[in-house]
Amino acid sequence: MPQPALLAHDLVRVLGGRRVIDGVSLTASPGHRIGLIGENGVGKSTLLRLLAGLDEPDAGSVTRPRELGFLHQEMAFDANLTLAAVLDEALRETREDLAELDRLGEELAGVPEDDPGHQELLDSYGRCLERAQDRESWDADRRAALVLDGLGLGAFGHDRRLGSLSGGQRGRLALAALLVRRPFALLLDEPTNHLDDEAAAFLEGQVRSLPGTVVLASHDRAFLDAVSTDLIDLDPALDGPVRYGGNYSAYLSAKHAERQRWERRYAEEQEELEKLRESAGVSAHRVAPDRGRVDNEKMGYGHRAGRVQQTVSRRVRNAVRRLEELERTRVAEPPRPLRFVAGDLARGAEESTEPLVGLRNVRVPGRLALDSLNVMAADRLLVTGGNGAGKSTLLAVLAGRLPAEGEVYMRRFLTVGLLTQDTVFERPGRTVRDTYELSLGQARAQSVPLASLGLMQETDLDKPVGQLSVGQRRRLALSLLVAHPPHVLLLDEPTNHLSPRLCDELEEALGTGPGAIVVASHDRWLRRRWQGREVRLDSEPGRRTSNVRTR
Repeated sequence: MPQPALLAHDLVRVLGGRRVIDGVSLTASPGHRIGLIGENGVGKSTLLRLLAGLDEPDAGSVTRPRELGFLHQEMAFDANLTLAAVLDEALRETREDLAELDRLGEELAGVPEDDPGHQELLDSYGRCLERAQDRESWDADRRAALVLDGLGLGAFGHDRRLGSLSGGQRGRLALAALLVRRPFALLLDEPTNHLDDEAAAFLEGQVRSLPGTVVLASHDRAFLDAVSTDLIDLDPALDGPVRYGGNYSAYLSAKHAERQRWERRYAEEQEELEKLRESAGVSAHRVAPDRGRVDNEKMGYGHRAGRVQQTVSRRVRNAVRRLEELERTRVAEPPRPLRFVAGDLARGAEESTEPLVGLRNVRVPGRLALDSLNVMAADRLLVTGGNGAGKSTLLAVLAGRLPAEGEVYMRRFLTVGLLTQDTVFERPGRTVRDTYELSLGQARAQSVPLASLGLMQETDLDKPVGQLSVGQRRRLALSLLVAHPPHVLLLDEPTNHLSPRLCDELEEALGTGPGAIVVASHDRWLRRRWQGREVRLDSEPGRRTSNVRTR
């Protein structure tokens, strides 16, 4: 049966006195998988909640398909429920369809074709059959086992209670239940959170195979690239949110071309404006009635004066008219987006064949066991591995913040900076501006203004750091590091809580410059494009693969 589209018309939502959603319209037809992107706080999660019906807009309307599923970041759960109960609920509609088909089939078998009620029963059977086919109801139990296995939950007993699962495991179970259910419209908020590479790749295949509508918000650029048929950029724009056809790679190309056209048009118009102003000003001076004669005008001055004055006067009028027209309709200057504008992220150390940091037979019991690792000047080192492999532990050892058995060598006078995953500031009541200045010192803060780095909005500088989001706190911590670059910069999951565009800019900044940079990341987009060395830690704590790859 035809599946209805998900429609939103001119949505407005005001929260805390601010228009989080302002005039957003959206048409999501079956077969389309629409990604929502933009800076933190632009309203991606709010829009999903409005589409799902969990929140009501202050203006506008939403038309939803009859069956809709929503995965949000904080899923409620009953600790006493079992996996079996969650699966039973996910399979309930498909089982009801099959039971209804059996019932209608039995009724049809007992009603003669010439009976007045036969056609009505046949129509009901046909509708139920189409619904069961859309849901692939006959394959539901096999699909449930496949989905649980693909999301890393296959080994869990179905009698296990949700209260015994971690937050990440419960999130994966909620995602599995939606994939098993296969609603006509699926809304996903950061669906790859808590997924390893294999589970994320499995999810990509599942989402691409869905026949209905999918709308998702994600910071995972690899996921957006793999599944999206369209992207909607919710960052503020003159004409509202912009929809781009294609995946994330196509979006990047379109945005780059769009910005170039805007900048070129603005530059050309500014050049024309400057010429018109100069022309109008110079010509007006030349036509001024009290202007004296110059040497080359003495011959025939009186004869030609009237004709020249008329000609130049006409030029002045034309220039002024064109100038006034351009001033009214001129292209606005391309706004300066929130861009990561750092200099060198790390500073060079004295040239030497000796490493900046060296590890030999290092052990952190139960967390890390490493035979050998050298970090050289100007090194670019990527540390990868599954959850629990010891990536954060290794960075803490390299930073000198975590004692370890074995030999840890650091060059004299070496400075090391570490961006941790959990950013906490000692004085939560202190403003962002004061925290930055007091941490760096007044002279350094003035020479590298916080606003110049493009990691914090101007409107957030006077907020207490305790009121910042997780992403904003990480941006502030990163700003403090790059404003006074260390010899060795250690970044633990640096793209977490950053918008896709800021992630792209950060990656570009990581690639060049002096100093050593060590990055621990599960970000698939970043890892695929890494050009330096790579160290992969096994998921068994402490074991490291023997090869260090350079790409």
